[in-house]
Amino acid sequence: MQRRVEAHDSLDDFPTPPWATRALCEWLSGRQMRRLETLSCREPAANRGHMVKPLREYFASVEGSDIFDYGAGFPQADYLFGPAPASVDWTITNPPFRLAEQFIERMQATSREGCAVIVRAAFLEGQGRYERLFAANPPSHVLQFTERVVMHKGRLAPEGSTATAYAWLVWMGDSQSTRLNWIAPCRKRLERASDYAGAAA
Repeated sequence: MQRRVEAHDSLDDFPTPPWATRALCEWLSGRQMRRLETLSCREPAANRGHMVKPLREYFASVEGSDIFDYGAGFPQADYLFGPAPASVDWTITNPPFRLAEQFIERMQATSREGCAVIVRAAFLEGQGRYERLFAANPPSHVLQFTERVVMHKGRLAPEGSTATAYAWLVWMGDSQSTRLNWIAPCRKRLERASDYAGAAA
C-alpha cells in the first residue's frame, strides 16, 4: 500500500535523498550525446537544496529556486505562475505531487535537452492523467528504482522505511513511446555520510 498523504494546501515537503539524484545523473551520463558537465540545469522546487547539491556534481551550472523560503539561500520564485524562466538544458526536480503535471508542462517548455521528475510510481496510474499527459506526451523513459527511496516529511535522514515506490520519469528527444528501465541497486555506492550533515530540519 503506497501512502504519502498531504493536505491540499501543503508545500509537499519531502526532500529527495541525494543518492537518488545521483542515480539519475549516472544514468543520463551514459546516454547524453553532450557531457553533463557542459550543460546547464534548473531545480525549480529546490527546498533545502538536497537535490541541487548532487546536481552540481554533474552539471556545469545549476540554478535553484522555490516558492517558499526554506532558509537555504535560494531565490523565492513561483515557477508555475510567475514569468516563464529563461531556457536551460535540463530541468530536474521533485515536484509537488498535485502540481506535477503543470510542472512537467513548464519544464518541457523551458528545457532544451530534456527534463526529469521523481514521482511515486503510482503517478503512472489514472485515466485522467493518461488523457491529459501520457497519451499525447509520454516520457521517453521510466526509471524504476529497485531499492526503496525513503522520503521523510520535512527532513532528510538516512534511516527509515516506506511502502512508497518511486521512479524517475524522463523526457528527452521527441520519442512518442516509453522505455522502462530499472535503476539497479546503487544506494551503497552513491550515498555519502556528508549528505546528511546538518540535514535534520
